[in-house]
Amino acid sequence: MAPSLVLAGARVVLPGAVVDDGRVRVEGTKITDATAGAAGDAEVLDVSGHWLVPGFVDLHNHGGGGASFSGTAEDVLTAVRTHRLHGTTTLVASTVTDEMDLLVRQAGLLSELAEQGDIAGIHFEGPFISPCRKGAHSEELLRDPEPAEVRKLIDAARGRAKMVTLAAELPGGVDSVRLLAEHGVIAAIGHTDASYEQTVEAIDAGATVATHLFNAMPALGHRSPGPIAALLEDERVTVELINDGTHLHPAALELAFRHAGPDRVAFITDAMDAAGTGDGRYMLGPLEVEVSEGVARLVEGGSIAGSTLTLDRAFRRAVTVDRLSVPDAVTALSTNPARLLGLADRVGTLEPGKDADLVLLDTDFEVKGVMRRGEWVVAPQLP
Repeated sequence: MAPSLVLAGARVVLPGAVVDDGRVRVEGTKITDATAGAAGDAEVLDVSGHWLVPGFVDLHNHGGGGASFSGTAEDVLTAVRTHRLHGTTTLVASTVTDEMDLLVRQAGLLSELAEQGDIAGIHFEGPFISPCRKGAHSEELLRDPEPAEVRKLIDAARGRAKMVTLAAELPGGVDSVRLLAEHGVIAAIGHTDASYEQTVEAIDAGATVATHLFNAMPALGHRSPGPIAALLEDERVTVELINDGTHLHPAALELAFRHAGPDRVAFITDAMDAAGTGDGRYMLGPLEVEVSEGVARLVEGGSIAGSTLTLDRAFRRAVTVDRLSVPDAVTALSTNPARLLGLADRVGTLEPGKDADLVLLDTDFEVKGVMRRGEWVVAPQLP
């Protein structure tokens, strides 16, 4: 049996409580205790003066480290490793609109990596989205979300499809929402020009996620409230938010967080290749992107093209700029996405029996250690 390790002295964020001077015991790949109990004969690592939180869970991520989830297996692993260095221990790989045969082929590759445990599943963002709200997707490759077409991607993913973003107002949209719900795949409303009423119909059909709320959808109007009002008001819907200071004004984020509440918000990165690297020219699917001062925009047209965000930055901004409590930030970055993915029995909180996925943060909320399944991805950096 692997030796036990006790991380002692940190402020430990547990479900419903923050324990000062806490102790978390790790044995092998699992957490076996998360109380202030005695260390016994385990090795003790003093992490006093730090926060200990669950590993972050990213529902929506296109790449990082100069590599894309639309690329080769090595590209995918490069992007995964990049985000792990920033505390994301569970990650869903998102594709971007492309030719259908290429998406089917990529689904096969990603499903193999999901079976190996490198990623938590696949999110198909496009091609079933509105040309009016395409964002950084190639318009000529978009198509209606006819159930037979959606089914092709689900089948290609071999049980590893976790989420499909679609515009439910398009022909076949609501029927495809029902199809996804029947197959246990999250139907996410996004890149949509839907009315309030059309969005309500999609939610009633089984849609449960708002893809990056506010972005790539009509603005909230007082006579035509559109999808934002419908998605915010329904208790069945979890709303994704990109908390990078570019995609959302702080007041919009506060509106969403206060209205939906901490149990219905999932912070995501929507990261592309440049996350964890730097400014320059990149590709997002078939489209060229210019990253300047950390902001990614299409070379043609200037639309925001994903982000360069990592979830540690989203966490830090949440508690230092948005003034969320640390437990609420943990809920949005770990607990809620784990629940949505059906992984709450394994990740998302620090509890006995769950994977030893941990992030160690200093008092400025900078990452000082990352553990995944009992192994240090980032060795503790202690004074």
